[in-house]
Amino acid sequence: MKNESILLGVNIDHVATLRQVRLTRYPDPVQAVFAAESGGADGITLHLREDRRHIQERDIELIQAILLTRLNLEMAVTDEMVAYAEKIQPEHCCFVPEKRAELTTEGGLDVIAQASKVTEAVAHLMRRGIQVSLFIDPEIKQIEAAVHAGAPVVEIHTGAYADAHSATERETEWRRVKKAVEFASQAGLIVNAGHGLNYQNVQAIARIPAIHELNIGHGIIARALFVGMTEAVAEMKKLITL
Repeated sequence: MKNESILLGVNIDHVATLRQVRLTRYPDPVQAVFAAESGGADGITLHLREDRRHIQERDIELIQAILLTRLNLEMAVTDEMVAYAEKIQPEHCCFVPEKRAELTTEGGLDVIAQASKVTEAVAHLMRRGIQVSLFIDPEIKQIEAAVHAGAPVVEIHTGAYADAHSATERETEWRRVKKAVEFASQAGLIVNAGHGLNYQNVQAIARIPAIHELNIGHGIIARALFVGMTEAVAEMKKLITL
């Protein structure tokens, strides 16, 4: 079953990663935004990490000024990041776990273990008109904790599905994601998904009816090296709506 209403959020962090390798002014994430939106992106995701390994505050503020769609700011649940989100007022914020040594985000946010902190941060940003999402593993208890925390949106972590080593394992992980998406939707949450999705594995996830949006970064940026950013986004948008 195709999901024609599904949205595509494009994460352009790795454009900045390439720039920061040499500490140059290029490639410029702003150019990536123009190209991604031209290809049909419904939103742009940026992760401002505490160690500033790729996206910088200047990137966010320049992009926010020229964006034609909407900004989804990914960030850790810290006082510094909550204050920054309050300052710039993005349309959406997504709280994610963050460890300094990781190459990319590993696993979902443990809402249960940080219930008080997460609840306070969600309420703080929601009072300022920012829609808040929690990036969580496909686990029923974490979804229940997200509901209790007051978040209107969850983003289901698809990393285990994407990293599956066999068709059997992939099917098992897909069923976990599907069950989590359905449970979250029935609980009244808006349900997004992402992490590790690419042109070979995205369609099975995109066909889960209750998914509102997919957030994809690395797969699109990798494809863009060969076909250009606009075409890479357009190809992904076509795949998820087929």
